[in-house]
Amino acid sequence: MTTITKAKNYLNYINGEWMESITQDVRVNENPANRKDIVGSIQLSSAEDTDKAVAAAQKAQKEWRRLSGAARGDYLFKIAHQMELRADEIAKTMTREMGKSLPESKGETMRGIAILRYYAGEGMRKMGDVIPSTDSEALMFTTRVPLGVVGVISPWNFPVAIPIWKMAPALVYGNTVVIKPALDGAITAAKVMECIDEAGLPAGVVNMVTGFGSEVGERIVNHPDVNGITFTGSNATGKRIGQAALARGAKYQLEMGGKNPVIIAADADLEAAVEGTISGGLRSTGQKCTATSRVFVQSEVYEAFKEKLLDKVKQIKIGNGIEEDTWMGPCANENQLNTVLSYIEKGKSEGASLIFGGRRYQDNGLEEGYFVEPTVFEDVTNDMIIAQQEIFGPVLALIKVDTIEEALSLANDVEFGLSASIYTKDIGTMLSFINEMEAGLVRINAETAGVELQAPFGGMKQSSSHSREQGQAAVEFFTSIKTVFVKP
Repeated sequence: MTTITKAKNYLNYINGEWMESITQDVRVNENPANRKDIVGSIQLSSAEDTDKAVAAAQKAQKEWRRLSGAARGDYLFKIAHQMELRADEIAKTMTREMGKSLPESKGETMRGIAILRYYAGEGMRKMGDVIPSTDSEALMFTTRVPLGVVGVISPWNFPVAIPIWKMAPALVYGNTVVIKPALDGAITAAKVMECIDEAGLPAGVVNMVTGFGSEVGERIVNHPDVNGITFTGSNATGKRIGQAALARGAKYQLEMGGKNPVIIAADADLEAAVEGTISGGLRSTGQKCTATSRVFVQSEVYEAFKEKLLDKVKQIKIGNGIEEDTWMGPCANENQLNTVLSYIEKGKSEGASLIFGGRRYQDNGLEEGYFVEPTVFEDVTNDMIIAQQEIFGPVLALIKVDTIEEALSLANDVEFGLSASIYTKDIGTMLSFINEMEAGLVRINAETAGVELQAPFGGMKQSSSHSREQGQAAVEFFTSIKTVFVKP
């Protein structure tokens, strides 16, 4: 195993070695809470660097797939152990690099460890079925085989959990991996790669190349030896990836945007509904694909809900993430900050009423960060841009409705279908919501954000390619079924 000798210059990890990019170009990653705090630098790699990683993964795959599922699972247990030893370091790096509050970063790191252990156990599960044959002398059964080399293209908002929930099942099912993490989470990803290196995985089984999507991402997607691509990110990028993969016959999995609604019924527990709405919409600065964005409130309780919501929002502590009392950190980068502020201006120009926030936050010594106030609009109509497009920031749009039927109709009236929730005590209302809501994840009396790691996750409509991640459902993407007929 090797170690990084340049503490501030994080290298690519290819074939079990830490390597500078052929380009020798690097990018400096700043702390989004304080641009004067330099977290480190990462490689801006080329297609040639990516080719080296793919070649290493392809070479390693033959021996890796020959291992038993249990043996591959043992390696995942070892990675989890190394991550547990360095959990605080990884969490602090995450907070400094992309702005998530330290408690959230610690929680995400521990979730990544739990995912590794879950999939380590999956190595012992059955991988096929015996099927009756019409030939009484024959044996017919199915087994599953790995795709081969899997390209992982992951986002910055969950720089530990998402790469791991893609890599762990890929590995335990016999694939090798080339990962391109998002630039704004690449140093955190490098910390995870250090744990993989320390766990002693065979050279080439996991490889990391950092750089721009136009260079590294494009090469992964179009490389003839990459057999599957799993992507989480924007709809525009996801569609391009899907089209490119389809054109050359590669398997692809896309998890993309959301415009997630919560419905507050007249009989809801308003205290719980307010807590869930704020947590789902504003925690992580709204930078979750499952974040609550639209809040449909029945007219009977609209004013009471709004008053309670505003009281709670006013108490939110904005900070640099490291401070214990920080509830909400910065946007991950300047571009994201400007995007959020532009949507706020669009909301105002379309006639929505801004009832809280809406400004860049630069108080209390935070002028060097990309902070925006938690923002609440009302008088929002469902045809407004802020009710239709993903903002990926701490912005809530309140929409008053008269009936649950109206709420469901409006909630479904978007191109996305990732997650949704409702707060109600009525069983009939719950069942209507479960049956009629067009979303891959529906939650009752709970926030829109969050799914347990053992459960399938994915969206409907334009939110995904209709495959599912996490849980046992992951086997469907990362393997192919082989039917076997044996006759003596």
